[in-house]
Amino acid sequence: MSWVDVMDGASAVLLLAGSVFALIAAIGVVRLPDLLSRMHAATKPQVIGLMLVVSGLALRLRDPSVLAMLFFVVLLQMGTSVVSSHMVARANYRTGRLRKDLLVLDELTAEQKNWEDQRGAP
Repeated sequence: MSWVDVMDGASAVLLLAGSVFALIAAIGVVRLPDLLSRMHAATKPQVIGLMLVVSGLALRLRDPSVLAMLFFVVLLQMGTSVVSSHMVARANYRTGRLRKDLLVLDELTAEQKNWEDQRGAP
């Protein structure tokens, strides 16, 4: 057994694990009750799944130019998913469409009284 066979086996395991994480994220988006829980399911396992899939691709392809592009894909995905989920949660909280009965800890209620204007679409 050569090192190429070992790398291909590790690649297959990483690709399968990443696919399982993406499936878990999809099931969570469909099954969870509120927006905040769905956003958590859409961002956390999805990003981990993407990182595993990209790692599996990197082990399988073994090309430096492709590795650089895959690194930037993961970097941009990590940055954009965090920012977009934060902005969606913030807009949801500010418009009052949040189910407060499902929150365990709400630290923004006291801060919301200090906001001068409600931002968002008119």
